[in-house]
Amino acid sequence: MRILITGGAGFVPSSTADKLLENPEVKIVLADNFLTGLKANIPDHPNCTFIECDVNDHDQLKVIFDTYQFDYVFHYAAVVGVKRTLAQPIDVLHDIQGIKNVLEFSRKQQVKRVFFSSSSEVYGEPVHLPQNEEITPLNSRLPYAIVKNVGESYFRSYFQVYGLKYTIFRFFNTYGPKQSPDFVMSKFIQSALKGEDITIYGDGNQTRTFCYINDNVEACLNTLHDDRFANDVFNIGNDKITTILELASTVIRLTGSSSKIVHLPALPEGDMTRRQPDITKMKQLLNRDLVSLDEGILKVLEAY
Repeated sequence: MRILITGGAGFVPSSTADKLLENPEVKIVLADNFLTGLKANIPDHPNCTFIECDVNDHDQLKVIFDTYQFDYVFHYAAVVGVKRTLAQPIDVLHDIQGIKNVLEFSRKQQVKRVFFSSSSEVYGEPVHLPQNEEITPLNSRLPYAIVKNVGESYFRSYFQVYGLKYTIFRFFNTYGPKQSPDFVMSKFIQSALKGEDITIYGDGNQTRTFCYINDNVEACLNTLHDDRFANDVFNIGNDKITTILELASTVIRLTGSSSKIVHLPALPEGDMTRRQPDITKMKQLLNRDLVSLDEGILKVLEAY
């Protein structure tokens, strides 16, 4: 079985590759342009091939599909990060071309199913909690969320017109040892370990949920070989609400740090006040308890 993972040097994609490579029958091709991915994340494994590639470039991606025959494709490549996507909106919008490229080549190659990393951002500022895949409106106007929403429409349309099966994952905050240092969890942990101030935008009462990477990867991969989960959308996250201020305090407690919490002005946009997924579907995929916040942070500290 051969699988393509775009954005393969990123945190979640490379962690997904690590798990897939535990099966000796799986061969993986990772594609990444290193916009946010790291070479250190790429698995050192004989069944893993890395190709530097911008999936938004039709010709670069064509070379990969001309060289390999894929059974499944995980399209995880994207411009990510709140501050980065707000600062580079045109780059974010270019990702629509990558979505079209992946779907068109997958269709022509008759890939069995394509998996798409959408985002909790598609919900925008929630009108109710928890946010449900079927009934919660998708109402964000930010470029990143719009691209993910458009992407979901492309995946549904390719199934409707061409029969290309898909599974969409709406990722909520996920953290783990490989996470880039510019995301809230890893940033707080790194600051705490150095004894530096932990900075929070606004009053810190924004609520988030934090999903440990193993829960994310296991839930997503449990959809891989089961067509019951084809052509569906899944929230992937944890449903336990934590304020950003509580997160900072928890990190300080678990690291035994002397760091102080410092408040900065609130971000002008993009920092939603509330977020909580309905993970009824995800719990059916895992069929076990999710990793708690304390346990997950301790796992990250152990890895460091």
